[in-house]
Amino acid sequence: MKKILIAAAVVAVGAGGYWFSQQSGGEASQSNEVLASVPADTPIFSGQLTPFPIKSYINSLSQSYKTYPEDMFAELEQSDDAKAKFFVSLSRTYMDSMESGQQFVTTFGLADEVRSYFYTLGLLPVLKLDVEKPEAIWALLDKAEKDSGFSHQMKTLKGLSYRSYTLTDAGDAEPIELVFSQQDGLLTITLNASILAEETLETALGINPVTPSLADSKILQDIIKTHGFSDAAVGFINHQELVKAITTKDGNQLARQVTAILAQEGEDPLLELRTPECHSEFTAIAANWPRTVFGLNSISIGDQETSLDFSTVIESKNQTFLNALKSMRGFIPDYVKNSRDSVFSMGLGIELNQLVPSLTAVWDEMLQPQYQCQILQEFQQEMSGQNPAMLGMFTGMANGVRGVSAALFDYKFTELAAGAQGEPSLESVDAIISLSADNPSILFNMVKPFAPGLANIQLPQDGSPVDLSQLLPLPPEYGISPKLALKGKHLVLYTGDKAEAVANKLADEKLDNNGLYSVYLDYSKVFAPILSLAEMTGEPLPEEFL
Repeated sequence: MKKILIAAAVVAVGAGGYWFSQQSGGEASQSNEVLASVPADTPIFSGQLTPFPIKSYINSLSQSYKTYPEDMFAELEQSDDAKAKFFVSLSRTYMDSMESGQQFVTTFGLADEVRSYFYTLGLLPVLKLDVEKPEAIWALLDKAEKDSGFSHQMKTLKGLSYRSYTLTDAGDAEPIELVFSQQDGLLTITLNASILAEETLETALGINPVTPSLADSKILQDIIKTHGFSDAAVGFINHQELVKAITTKDGNQLARQVTAILAQEGEDPLLELRTPECHSEFTAIAANWPRTVFGLNSISIGDQETSLDFSTVIESKNQTFLNALKSMRGFIPDYVKNSRDSVFSMGLGIELNQLVPSLTAVWDEMLQPQYQCQILQEFQQEMSGQNPAMLGMFTGMANGVRGVSAALFDYKFTELAAGAQGEPSLESVDAIISLSADNPSILFNMVKPFAPGLANIQLPQDGSPVDLSQLLPLPPEYGISPKLALKGKHLVLYTGDKAEAVANKLADEKLDNNGLYSVYLDYSKVFAPILSLAEMTGEPLPEEFL
């Protein structure tokens, strides 16, 4: 059984990767028939609501995403279990189909552009996607059956036929089935179990619309409007419905399913949480943190390149927490915010003077409610033994700090002449690290007693750099000449021409509280010098780089 679950997980990962890749498109229509079959209380939903160019997307993927180790399925292939071999066959077909966009859409009977949806009916996962040629799906499953000897049963539910594959072993008290159904160009993949109500499968297969549905609730429209996502795709995790599931026995579909499962197990580990007090108090907490939402801001897909701008937001209505984050916002320099010319950049903006007061305000609010729920009482007792005010002992020495940032603009290796012996080495690095503060020179002078090497360094107030090559001896062939300078409100350590230009420009930037965190990484620029190095040495590249 363990091997079967591993094989099923492989297929699930493949399907999940495919589903995730589909989270893009155009206008989000609430009238979509699929949304009419999704209950408004679904804990998880992600929908690619308009056609996505799957063929071009597959073509744009690097070869490393399209290949897999030859021994990946070796253990499962040696199994005598027909179910395991069935999943291996499906997995191999999936991986082989990634060779090209055309092969992928042909294998699965897809159009060049498709829509897809993933959601749960309580615990029951449901995946739906457009299929242009339904016979391709049946042929795919027929091949897997022939390769494995594992067969399906044809079943009918209210006039709709579907394939059912029993995943559990014969004699198991609670059989679990993998279900495939096609209707009106829409493929549905889901699970079924006797412990679930019969209408749950009916809903999953789209036989009956539900009320209230996701289409009725306008939840998706609200998320798109609130967070500025494109109408392409949107998803969420509903924290409030999850809280209902663990604090009630029948508050929603998920709660009823969990209750039924626990009843069969003969024990209820949620008993302590399923009290009126815990339900009321956890519900109030969840109301302040209702959802995690995600969606696309922009999308560009072609046969050669794909670009997706994707955001995830944890929604909060806790004003104390939001005010604390706002108060802690520090300074992130322009070279981090507009970092298209860099290989890598990162900025942490924290106004250190506000860190302890902000954390203390959040801490005090969490300790303020007089909880009746035992679990929350115990949590408060543990928190009361800690105090963020103690951080003041460490942050006091760094008063006035507004942020720390860094960027790598370029790096390269030495080139070996034809026939030359030896190993290439690092030739140059162009990078900068900056500390932004109300008075960076005072902070520098405070640090000097703890770093004897800095004791004799006097930083000119006019921004002139001090060469640290003697203090930080590095092999001359590395081409690194570190310099330290005061540039306005910024203490900068840099090496390289690009970094020097950025440091000089930094002198004119004012300390605006403009962010908490920013990171940027250009993979093509990261790997370009590595590829050049491989060409010089003649060493084969790892598959991950291809």
